[in-house]
Amino acid sequence: MYIRRHLELVVARASETFPAVMVTGPRQVGKTTMLERLADPSRTYVSLDSPINREMAKNDPELFLQRYQPPVLIDEFQYAKELLPFIKIYVDKHKRNGDFWLTGSQMFHMMMQVSESLAGRVAVIPMQGLSSSEITGMTEAVGAQEAPRAPGPAAITGAAEMPSVAFSLDPDEWVARLKTRQPKDLMQVYGRIFKGSMPRVYSERPDREVFYSSYVDTYLQRDIRDITQVGDELAFLRFITACAARTGQKVTYAELARDAGVSPPTAKQWLSVLVTSGIIVLVEPYFNNTLTRIVKSPKMYFMDTGLCAYLTRWDSAKTLEASMMSGAIFETYVASEIIKSYYNTGKRPPVFYYRDTDQKEIDLIVEVGDTLHPFEIKKSAAPGKNSIRHFHVLVKTKKEIGAGGVICMADSVYPVDDRNYYIPAWLI
Repeated sequence: MYIRRHLELVVARASETFPAVMVTGPRQVGKTTMLERLADPSRTYVSLDSPINREMAKNDPELFLQRYQPPVLIDEFQYAKELLPFIKIYVDKHKRNGDFWLTGSQMFHMMMQVSESLAGRVAVIPMQGLSSSEITGMTEAVGAQEAPRAPGPAAITGAAEMPSVAFSLDPDEWVARLKTRQPKDLMQVYGRIFKGSMPRVYSERPDREVFYSSYVDTYLQRDIRDITQVGDELAFLRFITACAARTGQKVTYAELARDAGVSPPTAKQWLSVLVTSGIIVLVEPYFNNTLTRIVKSPKMYFMDTGLCAYLTRWDSAKTLEASMMSGAIFETYVASEIIKSYYNTGKRPPVFYYRDTDQKEIDLIVEVGDTLHPFEIKKSAAPGKNSIRHFHVLVKTKKEIGAGGVICMADSVYPVDDRNYYIPAWLI
């Protein structure tokens, strides 16, 4: 079964505007599946996972492009960056939009190198796992046999029917969504958190333990070796597990280094690897010249809560919900959903957090223009007005303070005051 992706619209528009489109993201998030479904029959598919294809692409890129002529989808493009100058020559000569669709599993390095080599010629689109709205049917979920690829532009036209899904900052929209979303209770939300966001977990329903075990092994053995020289894979596994145990927390390299048995500089390098490969996202503290006592370390969030739960060895949604990690992984789920919602519209997430040396903290701040929207994230169904007590610190920024509130387990949208609301987590 294929679950339609909100990013289909972004890819369709980019393909009409740029000669090359690069979709980057962690393994198994559905990059290739989405592009194959969007592609018309004239587009050639080639994977650089194949040693034969990879060798040709690296050693004779000109011949490679003669054999696999555009329009072409080149999968796992990070294995043959030698193709870049030849793709540049080709697109400058033919000047056709959408000729090259590329996928890569190493986000930062790929984006940097592709953007530099194909400046002005490529759209780089980050992709993550399924959002809750995709999973619950806000997009159309159909079996592959029910959705044959149409020839020519028709597939792109179908993608263009996808709705805009960036996290809404409009209270009226939150209320309107109550009519289209099915309410979820505590264990349903934690069931979603425990299961994670990988498309294969929903379409093929593999054994969860086996799936994530294989995922970690593949990630360690392939991506880690490609991105950086990690001499001790077991130490790196301890490190990624330590990061999972601290999801939703401020980054402290000394603590991560201690748990993994490595030096703080190594911990810093390894965390950049996890960010590079899309496993973790760092949310930076909100900075303003008028805020002088802020904590400057970023917070880290796992982008797939299922992987996070697997690494920290919770064996069910029930035990996870009852654990000491319950609040942190709930916050991780909410933050990752908001971040994904921006990625899914082709936008950089304008998300920050606030914490100062007086222990005043705001979990998330969404900045749009000159307006700040503050949010707290609480597992409680009735967090209380005290939850927004620190929002007032943003007045010092001299910026407009827009609608915000507490994202929690409330059963509906309720006002906290004239500008803030209780927002059910299942509405995001």
